[in-house]
Amino acid sequence: LLPCSRPPCADLRKQARQLENELDLKLVSFSKLCTSYSGTRDGRRDRYSSDTTPLLNGSSQDRMFETMAVEIEQLLGKLTGINDKMAEYTNSAGVPSLNAALMHTLQRHRDILQDYTHEFHKTKANFLAIRERENLLGSVRKDIESYKSGSGVNNRRTELFLKEHEHLRNSDRLIEETISIAMATKENMTSQRGMLKSIQSKMNTLANRFPAVNSLIQRINLRKRRDSLILGGVIGVCTILLLLYAFH
Repeated sequence: LLPCSRPPCADLRKQARQLENELDLKLVSFSKLCTSYSGTRDGRRDRYSSDTTPLLNGSSQDRMFETMAVEIEQLLGKLTGINDKMAEYTNSAGVPSLNAALMHTLQRHRDILQDYTHEFHKTKANFLAIRERENLLGSVRKDIESYKSGSGVNNRRTELFLKEHEHLRNSDRLIEETISIAMATKENMTSQRGMLKSIQSKMNTLANRFPAVNSLIQRINLRKRRDSLILGGVIGVCTILLLLYAFH
């Protein structure tokens, strides 16, 4: 019998070939999608030079890319499972372990799986790199567009902000000067208060030390008050006499 001619192995080889053919078609379409994505973006940049033209409009292509990537990953997983089953069958007790043709067939399927996996990851990486670059360029162009459209308004706002900032600085300077004057006045008043307290304290000390002087000062004050009362009475009497004389 030929290697892998028994029913289980033949079924596995058939499934592997079907998956390989399907993967080949998917990878070709996947590669065309990535190429068309890049060509569409390059053509758009060639046709339109205005900064106001949107750079990216490939949401449908992005969704198609995600769908195809998931499908290819699923097919690769299935093919990996088939190859594992073929390896288990090859190493099983009922199959000669040294059958070169059977081992060669299994190795060929593994090489095909490895090539498809490598091609898929390479194409996917290229697509992601192109999309990232286009997104970055689109963001830069959008920022430039926003800056150009709002430059006049921004200049006016900047001028108003500068004026308002200058007013605030002047107000802060006036407030600081007022606070400085108030602090200096407070310090002067505190100093004068201390001097007055010191004089009062010295006077009280002198009065306590010299009771006779204190008594003399009180007598002088009483005499001055008495003289003031006498002088006030004399002036009052004179004023009354002058009024009486004037009316007679």
